[in-house]
Amino acid sequence: QVQLVESGGGFVQPGGSLRLSCAASGSFFSINAMGWHRQAPGKERELVATITDGGRADYIDSVKGRFTISRDNAKSTVYLQMNSLKPEDTAVYYCNYKGRRSMLLPWFTYWGQGTQVTVSS
Repeated sequence: QVQLVESGGGFVQPGGSLRLSCAASGSFFSINAMGWHRQAPGKERELVATITDGGRADYIDSVKGRFTISRDNAKSTVYLQMNSLKPEDTAVYYCNYKGRRSMLLPWFTYWGQGTQVTVSS
């Protein structure tokens, strides 16, 4: 399986920045994508950003222009640079790895334990 270790969460004032990191280890898949999800109190977990093994990135509308997802394949690490943070960004952020070894096979999904991001004055 794939193990995901997250870091970089914390407390920041509105307008500030944080950079989340997620290091993956284990048995990887040739076809894969990594991403970040978040879950705020009282809300369902939502997708924030994803990036494929080829570097294609996608974001939800609320973070476009503020967040940037990137990955270092040599280090098997994905990052989420979060700028211009707002109180509504407060949530537990979860790293995600999704992959499969062939297009003929089903997807496998793995999750990190989550890291708290709090945006407040």
